[in-house]
Amino acid sequence: MASIKDLTEFVIQADIEKVKETTAALLAAGEDPLKIINEGLIPGINEVGERFKEGNLFVPEMMMSAQAMKAGVDLAKEKIEGADIPNAGTIVIGTVAGDLHDIGKNLVSMMLDSSGFNVVDLGVDVPADKFIAAVKEHKPSIVGLSALLTTTMPAMKEVIDALKESNLRDQVKVVIGGAPVSQAYADEIGADGYAPDAALAVELCKKIA
Repeated sequence: MASIKDLTEFVIQADIEKVKETTAALLAAGEDPLKIINEGLIPGINEVGERFKEGNLFVPEMMMSAQAMKAGVDLAKEKIEGADIPNAGTIVIGTVAGDLHDIGKNLVSMMLDSSGFNVVDLGVDVPADKFIAAVKEHKPSIVGLSALLTTTMPAMKEVIDALKESNLRDQVKVVIGGAPVSQAYADEIGADGYAPDAALAVELCKKIA
């Protein structure tokens, strides 16, 4: 029978069927679901993240590995009592107003979800007032803003300004990402952090949550 270590390799290979089969077999054999997640699935996506950072993997492959991992995590979660899932915090994430790009945001969402965060994904073209409503409703520790167009970058500042106006800014950390965005821009608009890719976004959120 395939082992937990094999599961790590199947995530790296982005083999969704093998991940599902192996996770189901391990669960049926009485393996601890948390161990499956923490020692099998997450190390797989961490390795994928490292390879992505080194330039040995590209976004489509990373997306497929993230989907494979999520398939395994979803199966394992079904076997866990709610109280046992380690919750790293709640994150509200979305692509800002005027921008319809979602590949990067979806990848970050999947990786955060599988790393123990409760992710509230607002989708694309999200106006500032929708972010404010979500912060009030879900009380996240982090708000993640994505933009893929230079023209929509100012919408990030609008969200931060709206958080200030609503007296919510000191309750949440704001992280930003997307192709045209930089650490300099994060500093300029008063964001708490910037990540150039999905793997680093997860590291950043773990650090500041």
